Amino acid sequence: MRFRSILWAFVVLFVCGAAKAQPLVQPAWLKAHLHDPKIVVLDIRPHEQAAERHMPGAVGADYEKAGWRAKTADGAAGVLPPIEQIAGLIGSLGVGDATHAVIVADDFGASARVYWTFKVLGHVNVSILDGGWKRWNAQGFPTVATPLVARPAARFTPHYDPSIRAELPDVEVTLASGNRTLIDARPPAQWRGSAKSPVVAAFGRLPHAVWIDQSEALIPDGTALKPIAELRVLFEKVGAAPVTTYCNTGHLAATDWFVLSEVLHHPDVRLYDASLSQWTHDPARPIEH
Repeated sequence: MRFRSILWAFVVLFVCGAAKAQPLVQPAWLKAHLHDPKIVVLDIRPHEQAAERHMPGAVGADYEKAGWRAKTADGAAGVLPPIEQIAGLIGSLGVGDATHAVIVADDFGASARVYWTFKVLGHVNVSILDGGWKRWNAQGFPTVATPLVARPAARFTPHYDPSIRAELPDVEVTLASGNRTLIDARPPAQWRGSAKSPVVAAFGRLPHAVWIDQSEALIPDGTALKPIAELRVLFEKVGAAPVTTYCNTGHLAATDWFVLSEVLHHPDVRLYDASLSQWTHDPARPIEH
């Protein structure tokens, strides 16, 4: 009985510790924890920028080149890689099962997409540095020009959570049944159908989608979210229905997903990471203009 009590106390402490990771952390908090061995700072800016100057101890994990997203034969230009593959990448960066990963970038959408990747793999100890590298640097916190850190590989065990991801069959069901609200996070011209991303095969949007341009959720330089009161107003049209966010490659839509799921605590939000790059690959799938 005593052993069971001790074991249960350990489990409670572990779960509570995992729950302490906040979605957004401030530069002052990160500075105070910068040398904590359980924290790994992932600088996902382009490698050339991160290598030029970064915060002490940062690990380079270029959003575009490190392998965070994959291209597939069905047209998807930024889909989640196979689970073991992306888990291997994370482990190779020195992020293990007990690690708190802090994501640093100057593009909030990129940070949100990497954050979502950790969450869909069941890793709760992950945060985004609020304001990214620009805010850290502007506030005079320490930076170095030494080589980016290469940490020893760690054991990262994925626990895939499909409840926050929408795949092609899920979107087909939504269009047939109306069981979820589809949110288009793209810029105005793409929403209207007068422009499109090069990776998308057709102009237009998913039928019956609601438009919430992800840039409207961000401050002008794109590094951080607007105040929560403004976010509530921006997203009030969503109501209480389950939500699926999409864009072209699951990048812009990650911002809308993050706001709804992690900031406004909407109970059921999914990201369609393959988005229109996959959907429009088959001309038989419906598109609305």
